[in-house]
Amino acid sequence: MAPLTLANLIDGQLRAPCTGAYLDVFEPATGTVYARCPDSDQRDVELAVQAAQRAAPAWAALSHGERAKHLHRLADAVEARLDEFALEESRDTGKPVKLARSVDIPRAVANLRFFAEAITQWPGETHADARAFNYTLRQPLGVVGCISPWNLPLYLFTWKIAPALAAGNAVVAKPSEITPFTAFRLSELAIDCGFPRGVLNIVQGTGPAVGKAIVEHPHIKAISFTGSTRTGAAIAAQAAQSFKKVSLEMGGKNPAVVFTDADLSETHLDTIVRSGFSNQGEICLCGSRLLVQRSIYDEFKRRYLAKVQALRVGDPQDERSDLGALVSSAHFDKVTTCIERAVAEGGRVLCGGEAVKLDGRCADGWFVAPTVIEGLPQDCATNREEIFGPVVTLLPFADEDEAVAIANGTEYGLAASLWTSNLDRAQRMAERLEFGIVWINCWMLRDLRTPFGGVKNSGVGREGGFEALRFFTEPKNVCIARSSSA
Repeated sequence: MAPLTLANLIDGQLRAPCTGAYLDVFEPATGTVYARCPDSDQRDVELAVQAAQRAAPAWAALSHGERAKHLHRLADAVEARLDEFALEESRDTGKPVKLARSVDIPRAVANLRFFAEAITQWPGETHADARAFNYTLRQPLGVVGCISPWNLPLYLFTWKIAPALAAGNAVVAKPSEITPFTAFRLSELAIDCGFPRGVLNIVQGTGPAVGKAIVEHPHIKAISFTGSTRTGAAIAAQAAQSFKKVSLEMGGKNPAVVFTDADLSETHLDTIVRSGFSNQGEICLCGSRLLVQRSIYDEFKRRYLAKVQALRVGDPQDERSDLGALVSSAHFDKVTTCIERAVAEGGRVLCGGEAVKLDGRCADGWFVAPTVIEGLPQDCATNREEIFGPVVTLLPFADEDEAVAIANGTEYGLAASLWTSNLDRAQRMAERLEFGIVWINCWMLRDLRTPFGGVKNSGVGREGGFEALRFFTEPKNVCIARSSSA
């Protein structure tokens, strides 16, 4: 079967790239090309920005309720094709279809619906005293750029475009060229749903060509980016030259901290396992460092390893598969090299540690066994640098102080999870941990109203809830003096 040819969404139309060139899109489970992604450049971005500039005033002038209706219609269209989108997301990323069906696509729908409702419920700000009455206008920025990663393609793409659109901005968005397919499908649905032309523009292509052009464009007023810390730093440096607003959600090296008094029921232990290996460990929130109090270390390790070894690596289309393929050949090489480095640093591989070869259609896919490693010092490269794969290190600790020191001993600060039945301890630890999110006796339990983001090298700014709407708007204070007679 010939590869599918994707297109850009510009000014309400599907368009071929100005370059006439395309990038191969691989199915990770098979290692074969199944689609062609536009290899766009700054000319396509310029056309998208021009379309967005034309569309922005009318879109901003719509009532909150009218903009919400458009977002709901788009959510309805995705939800009606949930199984189709799940299969396409799996094919693009290598993740199990059942994961895309239960998490990724429902969350994309929820993102669109949440911000459709949030904009209609966003309260205004007023301040009055004897001298004057002040109120704050929150006005859209105009044209904004949204750049999303490959690990949760539609999930994180909608997490950015939904608040930007709800707040009244026109959007120029770039999905990852590694996983472009569901963003292309969203382009088709936006046209079918009657989204106003030019309000949502999706330009496919590489970071150096398309992403850079979006960041540098003088008429794009803000950049929302999720991806690597290195790329985020480059975006921040470029945006600073024109004082452009940036929201950066970047890497993580997240700890899961298990205390002696933790409730280690099967449900909680399953969640701890999932926190390390869900989506093949390709989630910025995965707990890749598992800290366990020494008094329970051996028993915990025994039970934990039994569950990890029971995880099934297989064809993403097989409902029995717990882990699928890594997203690309390059990422497969990176993860396997990181495992080799961990061994060279003195780590002991307790399970996994190797590529997995499957039969049948997945014989040439990029699969790695879930891997657990112990015996590494906390300051080694394996415990400091993000691997972004199915690799978890075990680290024992003595007490709260040592747990905090190990957990905070990285340049990242995105998320942490604590496992303890002592509420006082949980609160103490949560205050001391240098992370933007701290889960207590849970993981990935998300309320979309709450601020999301990291500290240190994990990010700048916050997404989610009214924080996202604030980012995509400019506050303006209006002060009305009271009359002297009053």
